[in-house]
Formats: sequence, C-alpha cells, structure tokens
Amino acid sequence: MSRNPYHLPLICSVHEYRAQVAADPDQQLVELAAEVPGLVLDLRYATPNNLAGRPLYPRARALARRPVAAALARVQVALAPYGAGLCVYDAYRPYHVTREFYELIGDENFAAPPWRGSRHNRGCSLDVGLVLRETGQPLPLPTAFDELTPAAHARYPHLPAHVLFNRSLLLAAMRQQGFQNYPAEWWHFDHPRWPEFDLLDLSFEELF
Repeated sequence: MSRNPYHLPLICSVHEYRAQVAADPDQQLVELAAEVPGLVLDLRYATPNNLAGRPLYPRARALARRPVAAALARVQVALAPYGAGLCVYDAYRPYHVTREFYELIGDENFAAPPWRGSRHNRGCSLDVGLVLRETGQPLPLPTAFDELTPAAHARYPHLPAHVLFNRSLLLAAMRQQGFQNYPAEWWHFDHPRWPEFDLLDLSFEELF
C-alpha cells in the first residue's frame, strides 16, 4: 500500500494485488468480454473519441472485479427477452487516469476528485449502454457517452418515448442486479460491494 500527494491509500504494487487475489478470489480483475457472453465493447478511453481528445489507455480492455462481472452477466441475460444487450464504455480505470480527468474537467459532478478517487479505480464501476442484440448496433439513449449536459441526468424527462423506454430498461436491469446508478450520468453504475475493494493504480500491462 502506498500513498499519493493526497495521502490516499492506493495499491500500486502488482505483487500486493496478487497477494490480495490469492487470499480472496473476489479481488481479481477479470476480462468482462470473457465473462459476459455477447458483450459489446466501445472503450472510448483507448481512442481519441473521449473528453481528453486523445487515448488515455494504451490498450482497449474492460476489467472489473469478479463479483461485478458476474452481476453484469446476469444483466445481460435479463436483457435478452427485449432483444437488447450491453455495451461497455469503461470499467476499471487506473487512479492516474482519474487524476487526469479531474484536471481536465474540474467538476466533482462529472469527475471524481483525486483526493477521493473513483469507484472505477476499485474495479467496481461500469459505464454501459444498450445495443441491439442481433446486430450489436447501439440503441438510442438520452445522450452520447460522456456528454456532460442536463439530458445526461437519469431522470431528464424531455426525450422521445423510445429513448425513455431504453433508459428505463437499462436502469431497471442494472438495478435488479444490485447496481446503483449515479443520477447525473445515465451510463454510470456502481456495484454495491465497492467498499470491500481498494483503490488501484495498476496499468493494464501490469495486470496481465
């Protein structure tokens, strides 16, 4: 365990992380694409198509703690009767990227401050949307991912009926598996077990 300038405890050693996993398999970060059949990945932070305008991840990977991945797989099953499936925009996020985001945005409503860290850093938050299950094409939702406007709020009412339905479907399916939505962002969900997991600042290369 090491500390940053904000005196926030962080796991920065892959050896310490692996020791935690050996003691408790739920601590493991797993590949969501391998755990959730039919999952679509649209990992914006591995591309220039994000708020920073440049890739923030060297590799396009969606990782989450094992219980989070298991819950997401159950959401995928629940969406199937509606012809819908999940798309993941972001999952585990190394702490240093959270610092970069806050420096860019500077608004706690849309970016976790570095003195607190993000539940993404714990491997317990997911940014997700919906796709048409047969084709993988995006289903209409209130805004684009990471569009920081009033319409991104999970209760914003002034939307077409089909968009309201899609948003309600996503919120309900995620809530049924225990995920908690962050109201300012229709796409952001936290797993309820997040307090059990430490903040991590481990790169994707270190983890695998």
